[in-house]
Amino acid sequence: MSIPTHFGRQDAPGAGTFSSATAERSTDPDKLEVAPGRKREGIEGWVPELANEAELREALEKAFDYRGDVTLTQKDGTKIEGYIFDRVNGTALSTSFVRILPKNGGGRLKIAYSDIAALAFTGRDPAAGKSWEAWVKKYWEKKETGGEAASLHPDLAE
Repeated sequence: MSIPTHFGRQDAPGAGTFSSATAERSTDPDKLEVAPGRKREGIEGWVPELANEAELREALEKAFDYRGDVTLTQKDGTKIEGYIFDRVNGTALSTSFVRILPKNGGGRLKIAYSDIAALAFTGRDPAAGKSWEAWVKKYWEKKETGGEAASLHPDLAE
């Protein structure tokens, strides 16, 4: 059994044709279609105002994308600091929840959106201000000065 391809279809545009010019154009990085990257916001230390459901949902989406710890204050006054690793957006706040790994250990917690009174981005974002390009530049600078400090391992917290 063979896998069907668009080139095998007689009615497909360019069916049966493949030239070196086509191959060159499709692998030239300057000619490839590139989607814009997602801009990272500097939200470390931010305490969003959660005045309504839309603001709560938006803040929790940002907390899910955040790479540091957050502090959730529940309506009963309980504060939980940790890393949000999962969330489910239900139709109601009571059916929507976040899952958090508490900083002080213990098991994973599941907290309904309806139980959250406040949110603060309290932990350091370990990737803030870092990019692949900056890492490669730093790597080559280390390599040029002797190479011993140059490594393919990620930098430790600075």
